[in-house]
Amino acid sequence: MMTATGTTALLGVAAEAALAVPGVAALQPRLVRRLAAAAAPTRADTTPPEAGIRADRAPDGSGWHIEVRCVLTEGRRALDIARIVHDRVTAALVTHLATHGAAEPVTVAVTVTGIAAWRDAA
Repeated sequence: MMTATGTTALLGVAAEAALAVPGVAALQPRLVRRLAAAAAPTRADTTPPEAGIRADRAPDGSGWHIEVRCVLTEGRRALDIARIVHDRVTAALVTHLATHGAAEPVTVAVTVTGIAAWRDAA
């Protein structure tokens, strides 16, 4: 059952918030997802941005733990961008949950998996 406070909805909210941060080039899927995509090379690469987000319930069911895996653009301090991603994803999720009557604790971990080289198109 997909609800506004279910995992799928939270993945979308987190992905949207992370991708809106200047300096975030993309979200990177976990290795399992990349291996699965490599095993089916005939499919077009249609990996959704949500694949770069992992959402798990806390072991005691008291909230959510969110992992954001992002690739940044070069020329910016990774620590600064990671902090902004953390803060914006946390705020977006807390607001989303509260809006849907499910005010629960949210912890967010941001992992920078790479830096995308910027190329001048000229």
